[in-house]
Amino acid sequence: MKKPLALLAALLLLAGCSAPGDAGKDAQTLTVAATAIPHAEILKQVKPILAREGVNLQIKVFADYVQPNMQVAEKNIDLNYFQTKPYLDAFNRERGTHLTIVTGVHIEPFAAYSRKYKSIAELPDGASVTLPNDPSNNSRALLLLAKNGLITLKDPSNEMSTLKDITANPKHLKFRELEAAMLPRTLDEVDLALINTNYALAAGLNPTKDALLIEDKNSPYVNYLVGRPDNQNDPRVQKLAKALTSPEIKAFIEQKYHGAVLPAF
Repeated sequence: MKKPLALLAALLLLAGCSAPGDAGKDAQTLTVAATAIPHAEILKQVKPILAREGVNLQIKVFADYVQPNMQVAEKNIDLNYFQTKPYLDAFNRERGTHLTIVTGVHIEPFAAYSRKYKSIAELPDGASVTLPNDPSNNSRALLLLAKNGLITLKDPSNEMSTLKDITANPKHLKFRELEAAMLPRTLDEVDLALINTNYALAAGLNPTKDALLIEDKNSPYVNYLVGRPDNQNDPRVQKLAKALTSPEIKAFIEQKYHGAVLPAF
């Protein structure tokens, strides 16, 4: 009986010794939630850079803006990369989360599109307009319309303006608010749609060629890598932040997107 017991003890000892090694291996994996275009595309370029740093980057693609934040807040995913600061601030406020910025990466100039008209001047009285229904992007759409004279807002500098803040609507535009991901599908139904660039690119639109209105290069809406207070200073996270703001990634963004996406560093 002594030999089997000795063998069992040895096996248990080996199993115990292997656990820290496995945990160490898992500790080098970093998961990031992202929307498909351009965020996941940019992260794919970063993946080999991080591999050389000993970090296995796993990219989780989402089609909406809510789950990437919830998954990070619930610690199912380490980080996300898809949002602007106004969106993050509104999300934290409304959901009671404490997500935090790690680093800014790029800017996606927000734009307005139409399949019926070739210029804003052609937009008829009473035109139907769709825009995002989340607070930050809704405001962003209204600010773009106001800057181009289509509406007047109570405070043109208020990044959280709503439809209730419209003080003048000379073209009597009729607004419909929808989830941001749905907006490209409305182009055949409405006169004008204000669409986030990631969804516009996914729908085959080219913001620099197809947009009737577009934010300029000085847009303050930077897209950020976002984490939690407990992991924002993790060495793996900092390696990703450094890689995302490297000359190599800057060159990729400039060459791939031709102005539809701009480096923010």
